[in-house]
Amino acid sequence: MQTLGVVLLIRATTGSYALAGAVSAIFALSQALLAPLLGRLVDRHGQATVLLPALALYAAGLGGLIALAVTGAPSWALFPAAVVSGGSYPQPGSLVRARWAHALSGTPLLPTAFSLESVLDEVVFVVGPVLVTVLATAVTPSAGLLSAAVFTLAGSLALAAQRRTEPPPHPSGNGVRQPSVLRRPGVRVLVLVGAAAGGIFGSVEVATVAFTDEHGETAAAGLVLALLAAGSLLAGLWYGTVRWRAPLPTRFVRGVVLLALVTVPLPLAPNVPVLAGLVFVGGFTISPTLIAAFALLEELVPAPSRTEGLTWFSTGIGIGLAVAASVTGQVVDAAGGRAAFAVAVGSGVLAALLALAGSRKLSPAG
Repeated sequence: MQTLGVVLLIRATTGSYALAGAVSAIFALSQALLAPLLGRLVDRHGQATVLLPALALYAAGLGGLIALAVTGAPSWALFPAAVVSGGSYPQPGSLVRARWAHALSGTPLLPTAFSLESVLDEVVFVVGPVLVTVLATAVTPSAGLLSAAVFTLAGSLALAAQRRTEPPPHPSGNGVRQPSVLRRPGVRVLVLVGAAAGGIFGSVEVATVAFTDEHGETAAAGLVLALLAAGSLLAGLWYGTVRWRAPLPTRFVRGVVLLALVTVPLPLAPNVPVLAGLVFVGGFTISPTLIAAFALLEELVPAPSRTEGLTWFSTGIGIGLAVAASVTGQVVDAAGGRAAFAVAVGSGVLAALLALAGSRKLSPAG
């Protein structure tokens, strides 16, 4: 909701997809780069202790970004506000998954819990793009992004109030710092693959907005992106009910390869209905891949660094999303929305190659 809301707001107030993509990229990149630091602080001091000051910064930054955009401030002024709001975003998805891992670690219910979380995520991804697009196009350009901020604040405050399920903090003893989880080869593979996969998500988002705009159906962008999430939601429901025999690394690599394959037809879509059908089918590859990734992280990362590990994967996705959103915005301005889907294809190929090359490092002994 936030990155799409930023694109719609900046595009409406400046007329530039390139600037919209760049500001969205800075927002996502700041979020991605600082998420592991927030995760490390959460592991050391507890979720509620870190959430509240982070939320205050987030609200100030996002409020500033909206105010600057609607008042016609210089383009450069949008970027510091995007840095503050993106960098302080509290990563509730990682925090919730850390709670599930704390409660169910070592039990057969943990993969089902991760599937449940992915399904709930996809519910948001189905409703969110439609809501943001309708509010931004039918009410006011800032309404979509503002709604995302309100949901973030309300949900994060509610999460902070749930103290019984909060994992205990793991402060560093005797001043000795825990080594970064990035020293683990398997985590590095997951982060790199996540970055390439994030490139798919970021490019599809921006290219879809441009594609529907070019076909005179701007409001359909939210519906198309919702169909992508709907496919992922259905796959997540199915995934959580299956007793899998294939090992986690194998399931993850297969998911990444399938995710890459479904991007190939996107640049060939002749109209919005065909694009909608293609992304709906493509969505079926998303949840199984992400669920396997989160389950792998739970195996690869020790409990005292679990939140940091989860946020590093989100960081990889965020970096890829940021870079791809910026590049895609440039491609849209130069060649149009249809051509911009080629960025998704390139990101998918890269993700598949990285997953295949690093597959042996994805087991705990790797």
